[in-house]
Amino acid sequence: MNEKGKNIGWIVAVVVLIVGFLGVVIWRMADKKANQVDYSKYDVNSIIAGNEDNGGIGDHVKGSADAPVVIYEYADYQCSGCASANPRVNKLLTEYDGKLAVVYRNFLLSYHQNGTAAASAAEAAGLQGYFKEYADKLFANQSVWSSATGNSRTDMFVDLFRNVTGGEGDEEKFIADMGSAEVKAKIDFDTGLSEDLDIPGTPSFFLNGERIDLTNVSTEDEFMKLMREKIDAALKVAK
Repeated sequence: MNEKGKNIGWIVAVVVLIVGFLGVVIWRMADKKANQVDYSKYDVNSIIAGNEDNGGIGDHVKGSADAPVVIYEYADYQCSGCASANPRVNKLLTEYDGKLAVVYRNFLLSYHQNGTAAASAAEAAGLQGYFKEYADKLFANQSVWSSATGNSRTDMFVDLFRNVTGGEGDEEKFIADMGSAEVKAKIDFDTGLSEDLDIPGTPSFFLNGERIDLTNVSTEDEFMKLMREKIDAALKVAK
């Protein structure tokens, strides 16, 4: 082959590579667009059932789903403030038994190395009916697992699952579900829901479409006082 033929062959090869690369890029962009969730069709101020967008895993409701007052909590299991708030929220649920429900949604902070893994563990436990109990254990033992890595972290999450279920849970299923597409979809869905809420941090609580401002709240007494005021006011409106 002469020099001119070699040059033409080289040009054709480059063109083929470029066209192929562009084809892959366009395909990936189209696939990503096709898989994007239309969050506008969901009401963030209502309890969302399992559907194709959230991996079939609906909102986790603490308390009665029929309660006249529903608070929506956005939190991260590795957030120390969320761990402090969790027993307080449980106390409010007991105090307002039947009148209050709290919906928990994942709002993961990127700088928490184990936040996603913990959320995956909680969702996996939830698939076997142990969401609330497992979430409570995660928050109560936050200092134990927050810096763990690899198999050590998984072992810790399995130990918590065994403790919560009294050894009656399916541990193999639990481990498999932690890495499942359904659990990932649920966590991603919660994150997507929260994007338009302008959440300043965790934990964040919403009641009747408005965020409860915790800026000047530092003690448990202040937290409980503010939350009771908001709940009582909402109960009056709900009557």
